[in-house]
Amino acid sequence: MANTAILTRNFEKRNSHTLGVYESLGGYKALKKAIVEMKPEEIVEEVTKSGLRGRGGAGFPTGKKWSFIPKESPKPKYLTVNADEGEPGTFKDRPLMEQDPHAVIEGSIITSYAVGIHSAFIYVRGEYVKSIRRLQDAINEAYAGKYLGKNILGSGFDLDMVVHRGAGAYICGEETGLLESLEGKKGQPRMKPPFPAIVGAFQGPTVINNVETMAAIPHIVNNGGEWFNNLGAPDVGGGVKLYPISGHVNKPGVYELPLGTTLREIIYEHAGGIRGGKKLKAVIPGGSSAPVLKADEIDVKMDYDSLAAIKTMLGSGAIIVMDEDTNMVKALKVLLKFYAHESCGKCTPCREGTGWMARIITRIDGGEGELSDLDTLLSIAENIRGNTLCPLGEAAIGPAISFVTKFRNEFEDYIQKV
Repeated sequence: MANTAILTRNFEKRNSHTLGVYESLGGYKALKKAIVEMKPEEIVEEVTKSGLRGRGGAGFPTGKKWSFIPKESPKPKYLTVNADEGEPGTFKDRPLMEQDPHAVIEGSIITSYAVGIHSAFIYVRGEYVKSIRRLQDAINEAYAGKYLGKNILGSGFDLDMVVHRGAGAYICGEETGLLESLEGKKGQPRMKPPFPAIVGAFQGPTVINNVETMAAIPHIVNNGGEWFNNLGAPDVGGGVKLYPISGHVNKPGVYELPLGTTLREIIYEHAGGIRGGKKLKAVIPGGSSAPVLKADEIDVKMDYDSLAAIKTMLGSGAIIVMDEDTNMVKALKVLLKFYAHESCGKCTPCREGTGWMARIITRIDGGEGELSDLDTLLSIAENIRGNTLCPLGEAAIGPAISFVTKFRNEFEDYIQKV
């Protein structure tokens, strides 16, 4: 399938991050159409038709998520755009914020109008200094252009938007941890229910959507939900997706392709194949928390259901490629140390389990492992499964179980030979 430039169509344009260039390329036309010509419920209907699912990792249908927000609420409603992007291997939202921030802002304004929201926040990963600056400059331009603030485009609709800088905690990519941080508290997950759609930011109903999700909204409004849905691969639908690919490929980067493009095609046709002409050994298909795939499993469509069917997940769509020379013990050590470091400590199974797994894999890597350690790793992982408030524990066990299960011979050889 060919590269599809819709979300990325402005990336190569000079000064694409500025309001003047964005408007000259058709920017804010969708907002004008939404506010002047469409009722809020019509926008929700088009987004539902589009098949757009949350691009942050969970893959929940966007229109359905919006419909959970109560139409009448005694408390203010909020939009929080999740721009934390802390998943290792994931770097798709950053170019959107840096090269086309007004698309994210326009999508956020349309979302707010559709749901009846008057306060919006963009929660950005603290290390993304340039993204934060670009977003803030774009928001200032949007206020000056009357796209934000009071009586937007003379419609009577008001919306204020704030960029909130995070402090570099992976846990704040989880939606309730993000909300806690947004409110000035320690970034830790909340008990659910109540879900954010009912009790979210500052106790008000809250929509939480990813940057890429927001950037798709103007295109859906301009061209219709059915048009967007048909951009996906046959029998998949769901529009286009940004696939960031890194690791041992010739052309790492972010590729915009129909949802459901095969993993093999992305690696070999778009990313130029394996670096140095080497053989493929393993691929993580959806960010570091997705269970790893072996080289003979890449003839799979990169969509939510196809990957779930082979017991992994699309997640953020971030592809990490490992060639034949990759040491799987050392690769797993990197991942498990990350999750142990980033556990917020609120849930005992995650707090103790991630640290325990990291210590075991470090011992194995140091030449002091025993064969029984592999079963201990799997046992710890199974005791984390389903016993935490948020998905961080589940994220840690994805690589732990899949690496040890699919490459057990390599782990055993390493233990016996080192």
